[in-house]
Amino acid sequence: MPDDLVLGHVDLGQVFGSGVVARAARYERFFYVDWLLAQLALLVTLALYARRGIAFAKESAAGPMGTGMLLGMLGLGIVWLVGLPFGLAAHWWERHNGQSKLGYVDWALQGWATLAAEFLSVCLALVIVMGLARKLGERWWLPGAAVFVAIGAFFTFVSPYLDFTTDPLKHQALLASAREYESELGVGRIPIRVKKVSDDTDQVNAYAYGVGPSRRVVVWDTLLRRPFTEDERRVVLAHELGHHSQHHIPKGIAWFALFAIPGAWLLMRATRRRGGMGTPEAVPRALLVVAVLQLTAAPLSNTISRRMEAEADWKALEVTRDPAALEGVMRNFSSTSLEDPDPPLWTQLMLGTHPTLADRVAMAQAWQAAHASP
Repeated sequence: MPDDLVLGHVDLGQVFGSGVVARAARYERFFYVDWLLAQLALLVTLALYARRGIAFAKESAAGPMGTGMLLGMLGLGIVWLVGLPFGLAAHWWERHNGQSKLGYVDWALQGWATLAAEFLSVCLALVIVMGLARKLGERWWLPGAAVFVAIGAFFTFVSPYLDFTTDPLKHQALLASAREYESELGVGRIPIRVKKVSDDTDQVNAYAYGVGPSRRVVVWDTLLRRPFTEDERRVVLAHELGHHSQHHIPKGIAWFALFAIPGAWLLMRATRRRGGMGTPEAVPRALLVVAVLQLTAAPLSNTISRRMEAEADWKALEVTRDPAALEGVMRNFSSTSLEDPDPPLWTQLMLGTHPTLADRVAMAQAWQAAHASP
C-alpha cells in the first residue's frame, strides 16, 4: 500500500444504515462479554491446574515422557471443557439472531476434526520438546522454537489436502476472472474451491490457505447468491488471490517464528522451578504460560494480520479497479453477518484480525480519490 495513504472519515449511518449499525453493535457486544468471561475462566482453570496437576504426575506409572503426555492431554481436555459453555452460549446467540441454523448436536460435533488436529500438534510438540529438554537441559529452547515453527508450517502445508468439505468452483464467469487476476498478480494457477454452508448459515466468508503446491482459495457458497453482486464476488476473489500474491501465508509462518523464539525462552524460564520441560511436573505450568503468552501477543499478532488484510484489499482494488464493489461487500458483510462496522478499540486490539468495515470502506474511497481523473 502507499506509505502516505490516509483514510478519511466514513459516515456509518449513510454507508451501512443506522439500523444495521445499531443491531450489529448489539449483536457483537454479546461475543465481547462471552470472550472476556471465557478468557478469565481459562486462565483461572489453568492456574489451578498448574498448582494441582503435580498430584497426577505423582500417581502415574507411565514414566516421565508418558506422564508428561498424559498431563498435556488432560490439560487440553480441561481447556476444551472449560470453553464448551462459552462456545454453547455463542452458538445460542447466533441462532437467536438468525445467524446460524445449525442444531446444538451438529454444532458440538462439527469441530472434532479441528480439535483432533490441535491435540495432535500440541502433543507432538510436547513430546519433542520434553525429549530435547532431557538431552539439552535449559538449552532446549532454541531448537524447541524451531520445532514449534516446523509443526506449524507442516500443518499449514497439509491442511488443504486434508479438507474434504469443499468442491471445485463451477461458476464460469468467476473462474475467468480468477484466471485474469492470477495473471495480473503473477501467482500462477490456484484452485478455487467452494464450501457449502448455506444449509447452516447465511453468513459469508472466504479465505486463502496453503503454501506452494497446496495453495487454495475457498469461498462459502453464500457468497454466490444475493445480496452479493457479480462485481462484489470478483473483488472478494481478488482479495484472496492478493493474499497469495503477497505471500502472506509464508510470511505468517515467519512471523510465528519470531514470536516462537522469545516464547520458547520464556517457557524455559517459567518452568525452571518445576525441574524444566524435561520433567512431567512442568507440563501443567507450561500450558498456563502458553495461554498467557498467546493472550499477551494478541495485540501485536492482530496488528500484523490487519496489515496483511489491508494489503489484500489494496491488491483487490488494483486488479479490479472497482472501489464501489469493495464498499458493497463491506455493506453486505454488515447486513448478512451482523458485523459491527466500527467496534470498540480494545476489541480490535485483542480480537481484530481484519481492519474494521469502516476502515475498509475508507480505503476504497481513498483509492477512488487517488485514481480520480484530474
